[in-house]
Amino acid sequence: MQKKINIKNKRARFDYELIDTYTAGIVLSGTEIKSIRESKASISESFCEFNDKDELFVVNMQVDEYSHGTHYNHKPKAERKLLLNRGELKKLRKEVKNSGLTIIPLNLFLNDRGIAKLNIALARGKKLYDKRETIKDRDNKRNLDRIKKSFNN
Repeated sequence: MQKKINIKNKRARFDYELIDTYTAGIVLSGTEIKSIRESKASISESFCEFNDKDELFVVNMQVDEYSHGTHYNHKPKAERKLLLNRGELKKLRKEVKNSGLTIIPLNLFLNDRGIAKLNIALARGKKLYDKRETIKDRDNKRNLDRIKKSFNN
């Protein structure tokens, strides 16, 4: 039985306003999937972009080199191709090109068959005042929960 791998981009919801989410497959080599199964990956500073052939790639995704790999080991920060339906790719391409939105990875996980998948989101960057409001809302919710807990005891 394999353990659950779920690598998250914790800053995504803080820095971006998420509009639409998709689940994409990733093209990986053998040593890359072995490193991901050991949870040796990071998507905190990564983003997605299209190339000339309208293929979607995740850029700046860190997958550490496999510890038992030989000289056939992969590059840690290589661009990795994402697999989506043609209609989804066309829609994402149009949104990114016209609206100035960006595509960011939310979390990297292994599905029930052991295949690596990446949840990506079409997102709009938040302004500084939006971030301050998010912090204020989070603090208010925390204080309210604290008050409710003290009344229940």
